[in-house]
Amino acid sequence: MKVSNKLRKKLQKFPKEYFDGKREHGYGGYYYNPKFFRKIVKAMIKHYKLDNTSKILDIGCAKGFMMYEFKKALPRCEIKGIDISTYCKKKALEKIKKFIKIGTCEKLPYPNKYFDFVVSISTIHNVTKNGIKRSLKEIIRVSKKNSFIRIKAYKNIQEKKKIDNWNVVAKSNLSEKNWFKLFKETNYKGDFQFSKF
Repeated sequence: MKVSNKLRKKLQKFPKEYFDGKREHGYGGYYYNPKFFRKIVKAMIKHYKLDNTSKILDIGCAKGFMMYEFKKALPRCEIKGIDISTYCKKKALEKIKKFIKIGTCEKLPYPNKYFDFVVSISTIHNVTKNGIKRSLKEIIRVSKKNSFIRIKAYKNIQEKKKIDNWNVVAKSNLSEKNWFKLFKETNYKGDFQFSKF
């Protein structure tokens, strides 16, 4: 679907239309279903050796679905979430809503070296290139050691076009090579996964 620049700018504020509007404007209905996060949350808990004493931050948490799965698996863990969307906080799961702050990945309102694990799924490519640098530095600053980010990245022009057409809210569509440069510039040594969609 082709989305106008005017509509893209509106959707980049992450309103209702992006999450629960038409499919060509975003998710087309963003609702809780355990199959979306439960398996990966269990895998992250095991891989990063998280437990009930862990402090976990979800950057770009939306309605808190992944936060909910962490809390369900580790009831006494400290879970925090941050998202730019006021709509998402209003529509967040009731048990999680109080743990969500409105804010940006470029300036995290948390102390240095506070979290045992920081996770960000498909979020930091939604800011400018300079914003990505700030976001990576912030992730490094607030995490004790472990972090995982999932980001859009392309290897060739065909993949770039697919991402441009698919991701209506991204302000940065970078190549894998450019991401590696940013990792080096910011000294980001956490885990990551490149996504084409």
